[in-house]
Parts: sequence; C-alpha cells; structure tokens
Amino acid sequence: MLLLLFSHFLFNLVYHTAAFSRSTPPSSRHLARRQTPLSLTMSPSDVPANIQSLVENAKDLFDKSFSTDPIEGFIHVSTAPGRVNLIGEHTDYTGGYVLPLAIGYGTVCYGRGSIVKRTNGDMKCRVVSMNNPQDVVEFEADPSSVPSVTNKWTNYVQGVVLQYLADLKGDEIFSFDMAIAGDVPLGSGLSSSASLEVATAVFLEALMRESGADALSMKGDRERKKDRAVRCQRAENVFCNVPCGIMDQFVSSAGCQGKLLLIDCRSLDVREVAMGMDNTGCKPVLVVTNSNVQHNLGDSEYPIRVKQCKEATERLALVNSSILSLRDAAMDDIAAASSKGLLDKVLLQRARHVVSENKRTEDTACALEKGDWSRVGQLMNESHTSMKDDYEVSCKEIDILVELAQGFEGVYGSRLTGGGFGGCTVTLVREDSSQRLIDYLKEQYKEKIGTDCTCFKTTPSEGARELHI
Repeated sequence: MLLLLFSHFLFNLVYHTAAFSRSTPPSSRHLARRQTPLSLTMSPSDVPANIQSLVENAKDLFDKSFSTDPIEGFIHVSTAPGRVNLIGEHTDYTGGYVLPLAIGYGTVCYGRGSIVKRTNGDMKCRVVSMNNPQDVVEFEADPSSVPSVTNKWTNYVQGVVLQYLADLKGDEIFSFDMAIAGDVPLGSGLSSSASLEVATAVFLEALMRESGADALSMKGDRERKKDRAVRCQRAENVFCNVPCGIMDQFVSSAGCQGKLLLIDCRSLDVREVAMGMDNTGCKPVLVVTNSNVQHNLGDSEYPIRVKQCKEATERLALVNSSILSLRDAAMDDIAAASSKGLLDKVLLQRARHVVSENKRTEDTACALEKGDWSRVGQLMNESHTSMKDDYEVSCKEIDILVELAQGFEGVYGSRLTGGGFGGCTVTLVREDSSQRLIDYLKEQYKEKIGTDCTCFKTTPSEGARELHI
C-alpha cells in the first residue's frame, strides 16, 4: 500500500459508511475561531459534493456525541482519500515501484482538541464513527498504550497519535474529540485504513499548528507529505501489526489532481505522471469495479507473501551480493539462483512476479505519458496474469471480472488492484465505451456469480488536506 495493497477485513467490517448525497456545507458556528488556512486547505467551492456530505455527517455526529462534557479547543476538519493502484502490486514492501492515484472517495475527521499538560485531568482522546454512532471510544495518548482488542478500528487512529507524540514537549499530550465519516467502499482494497490514518495525521498537525508545537512547519510541502506518510505507515506496522508498505499512506498524503504518482518505495522519490493524449487527441478513463467479495484468506496470506519475499531475497543474495531486496534483482539473478537449486517453485514465482512487476510499472509510467494506451493495457493484462499465477493472490470472482473486461470492445487492459483475494479491478477503457462496459460488467457478473458488483469511473484526485468550509 504501497500498497494496501492489502485490505484489512475486520477494519472495514466495522468502520466506514457510505455517504454520497449532496448536502449544504456545515454551519460556520464552530469555524470562526480557526486560523488562516495553509496551502493544503480548500475553499467550500472546491470541495466535492460527496466530501461536503461527509463533513456534514461528521459534524452532526460530533454535535450529538460530544455536546456534554466537551473538550476545549478549536474545530478542525481534515480529509484524506482512498486510492487505486494502476500497477505495481506487492512491490512496495520490497522497496520497488508503484503507480497509484488518489480517488474521490475518502475519510473526513471533524473534531476539536488541543495539546495539554500531562498533569491536566482532561487528557482523553474520544472518537466516534458514523458506522457505529452510539459507541464513543476513549483512549489516552500515552506511549505505553496497547492496541485495543474490542475496537480494533480505533488502533488506526491511536497508532497515528502515538507517532506524533515525539514532536511534543515531554509534559505535553494530545486531547481531542473527533467524529469520523468515510465513503471508501467497504472491503474493496481501496485503502480505507490508510485514508483514516492520514486524515487523522492532518487533524493532529492542525492541533499542533494551533498550539505552536508544529515542528513539521519547517519542512517544505513535499517533505511534510512524505513525513506524514512514513509516520502513518509506521503506525500501521508497529501499533496495528500489519507489515504493509508505504504506497497507500504516501498517495493518500501526497495525491495530485489529474496525475498518478510513480513512487520509488526505497528512496521515497516521486514523479507525477500525467496521462498524455494519443494521436487522435483522446484520453481514456479508469473504471474501478468492486467484486463485493472479500475472502478472509487475505489477512493471513499477506504476511506470508512478505515473508516469502524476504526469503527469496536472502537466496538471491547468495548469487549476487548486491541484492538487498527484490528491487535489486533481475531475471538473470532469478535464473542463476534457480539453476543452483536455491529457489523452490514458490519462491521462484514470488521473485519473478516482483521483479517483472517493477519493470512493468516503470514502463507503464512512460507509456501513460506518451498516450500509448495499447501498451499500458498490455502491461496491465500481464500484471494480472502475474498476480494470478506467480503471486497467487487473485480469486475466481476477480478473474471473471478481468476476463469480462479484457474481452470488451474499447478496453485496453484490466487487472486486480490492491492486495488481492477479492476487492477491486481497475480497467483502462475508451471514454465513449465506459458506461457500456459498466452495464455489461454488472449484468454478466450477476449472471455468473449471483451477486452484484459496483463500478465507478475515476480520475486522479487531490491528496490529504485540511478543510475550511
């Protein structure tokens, strides 16, 4: 996620709620006391309708949940998007390349808080989600905190809070009330967990800036976004015990309107990639199709893949000592290790996927910029085959969606996106064929599987920001 590549089944089961209707912007009653927005903020006219709706829902939930015994402080509103990975799957945790884009669905955090002395009796952090509006969960932002076993979704919030404690003075701590609303599709592999983490991080940065404790303000905008992503990834690795890569948090934090991000997951260098025009002046669209299937296998198989990649790296280093991760390996190295009996069938397949996927990802970025849609589609199709056969993370439902799309007129390519074992596909298709494709996928999937799939068109959207609306 990087990926997220990996979908956190239990998290998604208890967390996000959909909110798509347009509603009026929230009252400015609580907003008047806030300071001037930074460059990451958006004015009301720039905020998409679905995000405005999420803000309104979160505000209403906040007012209902924290009207008694409120925590002091200023109101802050933050949002962070989910993501779709065009190509570069299961490569981020091996230091490779990924090519994701932020999507228009995301998470909104609406709350009030401040930084207080540890001796203050009001040291609580209270959070509530639209998915379970009756259940306000409380925790202390203390380094000795342990993950919750009853409200696991809150670990994604608490873990991020702990990552920012080091920026405060030794006798200071966070205290806040926060309501959360999100519309990243459930169980879809579109990184709702990273969306929540990054939105929480932006909220905390607002509290720090308000108090004058924001050491990150000394960094440039790009470095700040990168630092935020690293903290959120670390929160998920350490506090949530998920061995994810950096992709999901990075693109949620640093996503760019109209552009994909080619991310080097080792150096964290990033290149913005715009979709060019073909020789007819046309530009295709991306259709994301949610299989609405999530096999529990995903949670247990993901760490197994991480372990297998580490083992494959160790074996390959025996034939080429310069290999520190699969990012450094080439097909010749795999062939050499295999000929010496150093790689069994499974490790050979895992290494082959990662090495070939890194090359496909770099090639896709170049083809996108040239408007070579046929080449992009070919690389997407090859990626899916590799994920299905070598990395073994696809499933029947996803394969059916991919096959249906790949055979449809006007489609350039289609593949599984995300960690696998369910979730979504991403399809590059001519714009004038996109709605017919969506109708076809819905009809055929229902006929073949017996359940509904959901589809939406997407273009690269803006990353995380504070909202002053």
